[in-house]
Amino acid sequence: MKYIRFGNSGLKVSEIALGTWHLPSSNDVDSFNINKVDEPAALNIIKSAVDSGINFFDTANIYHGVMQNPDVYHTGNSERILGRALIGYDRESLVISTKIMGRMANHPNGMGLSRKYIRWQVNESLKRLKTDYIDILHMHMPDITTPIEETIDTLSSLVYQGYIYYAGESHFHPQDIIYILKYSRDVHLQMISMQEPYNLIDRYIEKDKIDIARVYGLGIMAYMPLAHGFLSGRYIKEVPPMSRSDNLSVYINNDNIKILNEINEIARSLDASLAQISISYILKKSEIMNIPIVPVIGVTRVEQLNELVESLNIKIPEDYIKMLDDLSIQFKNKYIEDYKRIIKYNIN
Repeated sequence: MKYIRFGNSGLKVSEIALGTWHLPSSNDVDSFNINKVDEPAALNIIKSAVDSGINFFDTANIYHGVMQNPDVYHTGNSERILGRALIGYDRESLVISTKIMGRMANHPNGMGLSRKYIRWQVNESLKRLKTDYIDILHMHMPDITTPIEETIDTLSSLVYQGYIYYAGESHFHPQDIIYILKYSRDVHLQMISMQEPYNLIDRYIEKDKIDIARVYGLGIMAYMPLAHGFLSGRYIKEVPPMSRSDNLSVYINNDNIKILNEINEIARSLDASLAQISISYILKKSEIMNIPIVPVIGVTRVEQLNELVESLNIKIPEDYIKMLDDLSIQFKNKYIEDYKRIIKYNIN
């Protein structure tokens, strides 16, 4: 495992991070008839990740692990599982990222980026994660009901008090990110991270956010590196019933399957799997664009974890990168059209 300097900081992280939005599902259901996380399997995956050299873990206060959009009765579960899994490891050897903003209670202050919500949820995340501090705390998405200055001031005070070390953004409008970064410098808040979707199908951040990250010294945590599993290779021959979510429907069509087969042929020529090429492609783009980009992988089996970690050893030649770039822009991606509609603050 290699470790890279993440953003404009001295923080060193593994080239791959393990995410906890997608954890193995149990056949057991709870009192709400919702599938439980297979916790022994999840713990084994997380421990195997540490053993493989991964030191970077991502979660969010709202994550359940099986439900893609948890209600208030199922939030916090992924943080609790991650906290239990990391007991016994040297905390200082690990980098934990979590996110706040989503609805955690049904009362009026149960979601958002207000001072009240942030202070409450940071305390709760620390309990669930069984730790004294959070390495990177991300604003999960914009909250236009709260002045962004209130949010940044609160994050700055949490750094001063030692509850968080760094801050980051996710899903903010590019113009807002610039304002946030400039204001953060004024109040001495070290923003080091963007968490954005990035993969062979979705390269929208190359339009402007990559340049912002480079100018202002941010690292990028690339979530959905396999496009909800579409780039895993399991849909090359047939499309099985949706076992995870309806999100795959934005990718699956005959034209995209054809492109996927062409990328798979490139993978086979490099003696790699489609999933490995998809991860290795992101790592190579990070090198080419001179910006730290860390794929945040999600797996449900140790075998999947091992396969994706092995992608670190795959070197894609420059001419193959050009071929993959050309193929990637041919994908039809409905998700991009939704992503373009991200909220913008009314900032002068």
